[in-house]
Amino acid sequence: MNRPPIIAFFPEASFGAALNCVAIAQALALRGAVPVFVCHPGFTGVFAEYGFKEIHLPQLGQATNPADYWQAFISQHLPHFDLSPLGQLPVYVSPTWDAIVKTAIAAEDGLAKILAQIGPDIIVLDNVIMFPAIARAGCPWVRVISCAETELPDPAVPPYVSGLQVLDPKIMAFEKAYVVATGQAHSRNTAFRLTRGLPSLPPGQFMEPSPDLNLLLSPTAVRYARANPLDQAKFVYLEGCIRTEAQFDMPVLPNNDGPLVYVSFGSLGAIDTVLMTRMIRVFASITARFIVNVGGFSESYRNVPDNVFVGSWFPQPSVVAQSDLFIHHGGNNSFCEALFFGVPSLIIPYCWDGHDNAMRAEQCGVGRRLGRTDWSDATLRDVICAMLADTAMRQKLAANAAGMQAVPGNKVAAAAILALLD
Repeated sequence: MNRPPIIAFFPEASFGAALNCVAIAQALALRGAVPVFVCHPGFTGVFAEYGFKEIHLPQLGQATNPADYWQAFISQHLPHFDLSPLGQLPVYVSPTWDAIVKTAIAAEDGLAKILAQIGPDIIVLDNVIMFPAIARAGCPWVRVISCAETELPDPAVPPYVSGLQVLDPKIMAFEKAYVVATGQAHSRNTAFRLTRGLPSLPPGQFMEPSPDLNLLLSPTAVRYARANPLDQAKFVYLEGCIRTEAQFDMPVLPNNDGPLVYVSFGSLGAIDTVLMTRMIRVFASITARFIVNVGGFSESYRNVPDNVFVGSWFPQPSVVAQSDLFIHHGGNNSFCEALFFGVPSLIIPYCWDGHDNAMRAEQCGVGRRLGRTDWSDATLRDVICAMLADTAMRQKLAANAAGMQAVPGNKVAAAAILALLD
């Protein structure tokens, strides 16, 4: 090839997938490749801020901006996040899959035109659903599993979004309920796939492995022993995938004593201002400093305690690296960042793979979990103080972090992607 390889990235419309892809793109750019991002309209500017070219999908038919559409969707479902993973299947997971399939079908023709325009040498897809345009683009494609490892089924791995442990007697009932809850969306997606020359997938599945390369963000510390080992030539595990980000200088707070706790529930989780307000009230009673990501809802917080700093956005890797505890929703990107920097996770899951990561963190001794609202002020305060004092957990995490940092996942990913051109 007498020109730099062009790598097209197509992450789903979530910051976890988007920023994971930024990390890989940064490593590819250092190796001479040219990353180009195909992005949803609501993510305009996200990738350009990191110096990458963006090509935007056309508006996908929503009456509002896609970011506003998903914010309204999450707001509608806030009461459902108090339910168990099983309870969420009919009322949250089912309509979410319906919306995902609808969006994927609407994006297909525009995506095909954009890929023809780019002429990529490789396509990197970080999503939970397959797009036929990618399989038909005439070049290798890479599947990135930036959700929990449970997204890739195996008899020895608990079901996706179940929050269950291996051999839990409730697994069979959950699997059956999941197939029922996703049945309508699956049927619609299957019909669409068949019209575009792709075969049907097993019930409950919306994405197949890539025949070329699959990248899993599942660090050794929380990885499962699979019943059916993956082909190492086509499935590569990454020890996290951390982007290069701006340095964050910690503000000096009026009450600046104690360890540092970072709190972030992601851009959509920030919608839950009631929960965040309740937590901030508890933070005031703890001898620690709290940095709290409240997204675009800063005006919702009045009389912030002297040991709490709220902001609409933070360069998360830099903040996590300086923290003693990370309180988050269990998004895989946040979980991997905590592991990469050796920081304990207190996971308060809302939905999706947050349930899986919360369970796995507690099971593997790298964090703890709490229900979204079934805690008292005293319970939250005691859990935070206990985790800040847990020397054994911190030592375990430090040893794991050293191993992860020795083989940065984004560099491993870049090397594996470019090897497809050999």
